[in-house]
Amino acid sequence: MNSLSNDLSLAPLGAGDLIDRAVRLYRQHFLTLIRIAAPPVLVSALGSTITTIAFRELSSTSSDVRVALYVLILMGGGLVIVCGSLFSVIVMGGATRNLVSHLIWNEPVSARTTYRAVRSRFWGLLGASFLVACWLTFAALVAFMAYLFFSVVLFAAIGFASMISPWITAIIGGIGTVAGITAGLILFFMLAGRMAYVPQAMLVEGRGVLAAIGRSFGLASGNVKRLMAMALFTFFATYSALMLLMIPLGWYGYLNGIDLSPFGSNSPTWYAIGYEVILQCSHIMLAPIWMLGLSLLYVDERVRHEGYDIELMAARQLPEMPTLPNVVSPFAPALVTGRAPKFVPPPPTQMPIGSVLGLNYPTTNRQ
Repeated sequence: MNSLSNDLSLAPLGAGDLIDRAVRLYRQHFLTLIRIAAPPVLVSALGSTITTIAFRELSSTSSDVRVALYVLILMGGGLVIVCGSLFSVIVMGGATRNLVSHLIWNEPVSARTTYRAVRSRFWGLLGASFLVACWLTFAALVAFMAYLFFSVVLFAAIGFASMISPWITAIIGGIGTVAGITAGLILFFMLAGRMAYVPQAMLVEGRGVLAAIGRSFGLASGNVKRLMAMALFTFFATYSALMLLMIPLGWYGYLNGIDLSPFGSNSPTWYAIGYEVILQCSHIMLAPIWMLGLSLLYVDERVRHEGYDIELMAARQLPEMPTLPNVVSPFAPALVTGRAPKFVPPPPTQMPIGSVLGLNYPTTNRQ
């Protein structure tokens, strides 16, 4: 049990440990994870390219027919982007199942296994992904409303402080802006984290869509800090990779006379398309980090709340429970598979009358 896969889930993880182990797994299975993450990101890249071309042509054309055509193309590109995002959530569920199999039985992480798991529950995952997207939109709206509330209070405080001193106005403005953004992010991740484990509950535990949503709400508690840490790490890592990949394109555009300053004129279409392609390539490079982070976070939540580390060790060390007729095992499997069937509780039976412990006394004729 000295390998990385056998040590990943045996202790609760903090935010730093979560990111560290996700990065180590990413390095260990780099090419495989890139193949897993690439298809949904390529779909989103196609939608971004279509949207960029349509938006630029829409702003430069004067024909009403072409305007209508480019509006339809713009809407189609946006739909492709949404489909790519939903596909990413679906693939995340399949990758989680593959990762848990790797943790339990040391099975190899492969793109074929991941997409086989996705295909087995595709329509259920599609419906769950749509519900997750709706919930994330709701969480974003609530967080934005909280930020607006802080902004109104901030403007009132600034108006009062402006009558005292400009330094106090600047300090209150800076502190209020940071507090508003922080409150909005905390509220967003507090709501969004409730739906973080829906694909995992479906693919790992074999639950239906509604049962998986209820399971995710019950399991997600105290994960706001770790989700925020994962999101911030992925955001900064993605745009760091973007800046590195943008250097060749930027130099080529500069040599061709493109003004790269923030106040420059509109860049040509080929430069905008190249930027979108590089942006999606950076997402392909960093999407597995987020995917692995959520998978490890799901396992960690079960370790914290359900003693899942003991269950994982038992699943690795002990043979499978034999399937016996008319006998239901009281132990739920660590991973629902064909060889570890889904636990079905036995039907309730009425406790026989006889004693407090339910023991039947033999019936005898008392004289």
